[in-house]
Amino acid sequence: MWEEKNDQLVREFEFSDFQEAFAFMTRVAFLAEGQGHHPNWSNVYNKVTIALTSHDAGNKVTEKDRKLASAIDKLI
Repeated sequence: MWEEKNDQLVREFEFSDFQEAFAFMTRVAFLAEGQGHHPNWSNVYNKVTIALTSHDAGNKVTEKDRKLASAIDKLI
């Protein structure tokens, strides 16, 4: 579930192993590139944390962030 905090939409995803986490990140990368809206993220072993915010809107959560979050949810 996405949580809005500090002007970001944030969610942590957990996978069975690093390979699954990395494969998910690859799918997100293609999706984000297609939308022209790129996440801040980190990966540690089987966990991926994604934070979405719109830099061009003063680092606030916008409809672009919500659209990308919804699309990411459909990947899992």
